[in-house]
Amino acid sequence: MAHIIVVGNEKGGSGKSTTSMHVATALARMGHKVGALDLDVRQRSFGRYLENRAAFAQREGLDLPTPLLGHLEPESPGGPDPLSQAVDALDRECDFILLDCPGSHTRLSQMAHTLADTLITPMNDSFVDFDLLARMSPEGRILGPSIYAEMVWSARQLRGEAGAGPIDWLVLRNRLGTQAMHNKRKVGGALTTLSKRIGFRVAPGFSERVIFRELFPRGLTLLDLKDIGTEQLSMSNIAARQELRELIGELNLPGVSVSF
Repeated sequence: MAHIIVVGNEKGGSGKSTTSMHVATALARMGHKVGALDLDVRQRSFGRYLENRAAFAQREGLDLPTPLLGHLEPESPGGPDPLSQAVDALDRECDFILLDCPGSHTRLSQMAHTLADTLITPMNDSFVDFDLLARMSPEGRILGPSIYAEMVWSARQLRGEAGAGPIDWLVLRNRLGTQAMHNKRKVGGALTTLSKRIGFRVAPGFSERVIFRELFPRGLTLLDLKDIGTEQLSMSNIAARQELRELIGELNLPGVSVSF
């Protein structure tokens, strides 16, 4: 069976689609067969990213390793579950299936979390995003899990009842700034404390970089730059590739050895 990776967070703008695209494409470039589903049926940022990639590769005559984008059928009363159908179709030919969830609570997102072998939760490094994981007092004391953490807990319980195994949950600290060190330390300390209480791992994600916005229209990732003739990478691009390399290593996926 394919290993299912879910990228989820009930808040927009945390970097879910960028994370999804780079993880899925990195695995494909390493020779793994990767399926992809965009569960944000309204905005479809991840799906459009992959469609942009296919169109750019065809136009330029490039053979870019690309995840297989699955299709969700419209849900109909009494009909089969569209998510299970789409996952089953990809499972027949993929080593990994990556599900990108919307930045809101939906039934599809809730179901996707129960399928997750690995859960990636990108968050901006601020207490605004931290609030989705836990409620805090004005003095900075953690009062208890918040809405998203409770949803993950429910998904874990359902998986346990079904004998599906645990969810390996990784929280990514995206947009870690070099400034505002006091806030960075406070958020980091709160995440470390919370991780021990509700069971997730913490890792640095992607810094804020212009390159990510520039890559989207062509469907490219950091790993594709040499394929399009960019021989000399800037220091920022080299640092971003290292962030991706460390993220893939931190995920500790079965059968994956980082090779880029």
